[in-house]
Amino acid sequence: MNVLAHIYLSGDSDEIIIGNYIGDYVKGRDYLKYPEQIRRGIILHRNIDSFTDRHPVVQRSKIPFTRKYHKYAGVVVDILYDHFLTREWNLYSTRPLESVTYQFYRAMVNNYEILPAKVRDRMPFFIINNWIESYRSISGLRKVFNTLSRRTSLPLETRYAIKTLKKNYYSLGDDFMEFFPQLIDYVENDFDIQISHNITIPF
Repeated sequence: MNVLAHIYLSGDSDEIIIGNYIGDYVKGRDYLKYPEQIRRGIILHRNIDSFTDRHPVVQRSKIPFTRKYHKYAGVVVDILYDHFLTREWNLYSTRPLESVTYQFYRAMVNNYEILPAKVRDRMPFFIINNWIESYRSISGLRKVFNTLSRRTSLPLETRYAIKTLKKNYYSLGDDFMEFFPQLIDYVENDFDIQISHNITIPF
């Protein structure tokens, strides 16, 4: 999953939010260097990613993007699932999106010194451009893909990604709506994190 989903799945704890966000930047046993609740967030991040990567619905969502993105199709799907989370936000959260993103930005600033170096380098850009809320729109997604293609190994195939999204918009949205409640259930039951949502999970 991408940034917003990891934040959302952290509950209300700033420390777990921090750990869940920096999980990709903390390798191996380096997580033991952090305070207990941040360690808990890092472990949560790793398990969310594992659950997501092996889920058959997510595998199905990757298919339209594999021709151009190959092994990075999962990155594209993670980003698009965040888009659908913003679009369905009032269903999934009792808090406004702006409140959740503000809590995240505040937690990052207040704990800036303990963040991994790469996170510290990127955080000012992230906050100034309100990166998370940009996922709401197609134009925002276009900027996200272009930026990641410049800064990471994600292939520069933004036009293809947006075209494919538009062509498969409803099926990808349906995939997200099928998958995400299962992920919420997994996090709540296996990690004892309470998530304030407005849905009934039927299992």
